[in-house]
This record gives sequence, structure tokens and C-alpha cells, in this order.
Amino acid sequence: MSNEQKKEVQMNNYKVPGMRGPRNTGEVEKAKDSKKTLGKLLAYFANEKYMLAGLMVSVVVLVVCTVLAPGVQSSAIDHIAEGTFEKLPRVLLILLVLYGIHCICTLVQSLLSAKLSQRIVKKMREDLFAKIVNLPIKYIDNHSHGDIMSRMTNDVENISNSISQSIGSLISGVLTVVGTFVIMMCYSPMLTGVSMITVFLTILVSVIMTKRMRRFFMKQQKLMGELNGHIEETVTGYKTIAAFGKENKKKEEFDKISDELRTCSMKAQILGGSMGPLMNVVSNLGFLIVAATGGWMAWKGAIAIGTIQVFLLNTKQFSRPINEIANQFAQIQTAMAGAERIFAIMEQEDEVDEGKEHIEVSGKVDFNNIDFSYVKGEQVLKNFDLHVKEGQKIALVGATGSGKTTVVNLLTRFYDVDGGNIEIDGVDIRDIPKDELRKNIAIVLQDTVLFSDTVSENIKYGREDATAEEIKSAAKMANADIFIERLSDGYETELKESGSNLSQGQRQLI
Repeated sequence: MSNEQKKEVQMNNYKVPGMRGPRNTGEVEKAKDSKKTLGKLLAYFANEKYMLAGLMVSVVVLVVCTVLAPGVQSSAIDHIAEGTFEKLPRVLLILLVLYGIHCICTLVQSLLSAKLSQRIVKKMREDLFAKIVNLPIKYIDNHSHGDIMSRMTNDVENISNSISQSIGSLISGVLTVVGTFVIMMCYSPMLTGVSMITVFLTILVSVIMTKRMRRFFMKQQKLMGELNGHIEETVTGYKTIAAFGKENKKKEEFDKISDELRTCSMKAQILGGSMGPLMNVVSNLGFLIVAATGGWMAWKGAIAIGTIQVFLLNTKQFSRPINEIANQFAQIQTAMAGAERIFAIMEQEDEVDEGKEHIEVSGKVDFNNIDFSYVKGEQVLKNFDLHVKEGQKIALVGATGSGKTTVVNLLTRFYDVDGGNIEIDGVDIRDIPKDELRKNIAIVLQDTVLFSDTVSENIKYGREDATAEEIKSAAKMANADIFIERLSDGYETELKESGSNLSQGQRQLI
């Protein structure tokens, strides 16, 4: 075996059924910066501006009720302290109305947040799937299938959960902080300044914890993709695993990845879960400081008792939005990590198709001085020539890894040559649109893939306008009509996943 052949044996794998390419390295794209990821996420919200506007209105009304309630409570306390009970019913009625509107707006906010999240992730799934089906074969070959599926399922679902649970909190949080600050300043600038201690402590703790958590959440998502890839590979190749008695080895490999994921997830969740308690400590400390300072000011006659109640409630309201975000921080970090992984795929270039020349294929094929390598610097084909006449039947014979499948991959432009050119009827295949090129080539892959559909639909997969007579004629030419007629529903028999209810030979015939 030549050096080139040995190199191809080392590189080839079957991650895509029937195809060969460079070995899957398991590499996951590096995370993009958070600002860029957030900007891409916000672009999806632009298409839902009306629903977002409705959500904003409900949140604004909710925040207004939240900010005004402590002042009304303060008035009630002052009326009780002053003995002016005749004014108390009106104040209590106002308070009841505020709380009623608050409940309604909370319900509306929850409903709109859920609907908004589902609409956004639906669009994101569609964009991601459209990108995946247009990626070059080389990209699919070089990345774990399980990891790609994990981005479509786990990562998108994390974003959905984060949007539905956090978007309302983020909007209301900002508005609540601003509104509460204004109200507090109107009552007592001095006591407001004391309350700001809580804010500075909260920001300090958040910055420190964020730096520690981010790397664990990124690693957690990466390991989740690796675990899915391992499971997908095990399920797909289970017959081979069982035939060689490698069940225990596969279990050991799974346990190793699972243990690493568990350790990483524990650290990430512990750090994420600690944000809430830490914020509560800071909040309670601020509450204590405000209560002590307010009591001292009331003793000096600088403020009324009702004002102290306003500040005690507003201090909680001031820190509550920050605490809520802190409690959800683990989920937000996971969603951001997932979004980075999704956009890493979306940023990949689509499969390039510069072909414009349309031809009527008769069948003359020429490989002229072809150079090709899956990995740069490790050549597989060098100065390769092959000439096939119209109507001629040939067989490529050689050792495993000698490049037979590579020739087919190049002819169908699953990969492009590094040097030389391939011609069909004298036309460079790079000048022919890929869709037209591939429609004129019939290929039976080494590992046949059938879809969960009827036998007839699988047969006409390459030509959807084929008639029932043409389908049966094709089946007879492939010597498949005999066993198809014996199936429970003949050509309308529903095949299971990948045609698993048929033998390997029957799948190849179809």
C-alpha cells in the first residue's frame, strides 16, 4: 500500500453513511463574545415587535402598580397612626385596585412571554435547520452528528426556557429600578443614598460570580454535545458493537463522558445556584441598614414613620429585580452558551455552487491530473487520471482506503479537487449546477439510507414526478420487485427508521 493510501486509511470514517472523509476530531467551535451573540438574539425580536410591544405595555403597567403600592401603604399607615380612620377605606380601595391590576398584568406578561419565546425559537430552529441542510459535506463530515443535533434540540430549548422565564423579568427589572429610585428620591434623598449601598454590593458580587461561572457553562454545553454524539454513534452502530462484544467498552466510554459532564454541571449549578442566596444576603443587609438609618431619622423627627415603611418596601423592590436575574443567572448563562453554539453553525458558509452551464448528459467522464487531500498537506490522490467512455462499464478495484470512494465523492462534488479537473461530456463539473449534476448521477452508498416513508416514496426520492408504472419498472430493473410485492402492503409498505425492517441487500436494491 502506498503512503497516500495509508494516509487515507488513517483519515477515513463513515460519519456520513457511505461516504469517507477526514476523521471526526470532536472539535466544537470556540464561543463568540457575548455582545455579538446578544445582538444576534435581539435581531429575532425585531420580527415580533407587536407582541413585544404588548409585553412592554403589560410590564409597564405592572411596574407602575408595583412602584405606587408602597406609597399607598404608607398613606394607610399614616392614617392609622394619626387616627383619621374615615379616610382609610378610600386608600384601601385604591390599594385593592392596584393589586388587582398587578395580578392581571402578571398573567398577561406570562402568556405573552411564553408565546413570544415559542415564536422566536421556531424561527431560530427553521434558520438553523435551513443552514444545516445547506452546509458543505466537509463540515458535516468533520463534526459529530450528535453535537449538531444537540444544538438543534438542547441549545434551542435552553434559549426558549430562558426567554419565557427571563424576558419579562429583565424588562420589568429595569423599569422597577428606575421607578423605585425616582419615588425614593422624592421621599428622602439621604435615605435613598443609603439604599444605594445594596446596589453597589449587588453589582460587585454579580461581576465576580459571572467570571467564575461562564467557563463552566460553556464546558457543560460542549460535553452535552459530546455525550449526544456518543449515544448517536452507539445506537447507529449497535449491531457492530454487539457482534464484537464491545458493550462494556462503550459503557466505559459513556461513563467517562457522563462523569465529566456531571462534575462540570455540578460546579456550574452550584455557582449558579449560589447567586440567589448571595443576593439575598446583600438584600437583607441593605434592609437592615435602611431600617436602622430610618429609625434614627424618625427619632430625630426628620421623617415620618410611614416614610420608613415606604423605604423598607422600596428597598426590597429595588433589589428584587436584581435578585430575580441572579436566581435565573444559571439558566441565562446556559442559554447564552447555547446561542453561541447555534450562531457558530449559522456563521458557516453555505455550500458553494458556482455552476451555470446546463448540459444534456450522455456519459463520457474524464478525471484529468487530479490532486486531492482531505487534510491539507496529506495528499490522497496525486496526478490521478481516469477516462470512461459513454456506455462503458468499469470497476475500481483496490485495497480499502485506496481512494475508490473518494473518486465518487469528487465526481458528485461532495468535495472539490485541489488540482486538475473533472469533465462530463467535455464540460468541467464545476461549471454545472450541483443540483443538475447530482440528478444525472445514480449512486448507491456503502451504507444505504432509507427514510421513514413508503417503499414507493423512497424509490422515487430522486425523481418525485415518477409514475407508479415507472416506479415498478425501476424496481424490476433492480430485481427488487419480487420481494417488494411480498411485503404486507407492497409498494405502499411503510418503512421503519432507516428501513430497519428490511435486510441490507433489500435496502440497497431499493
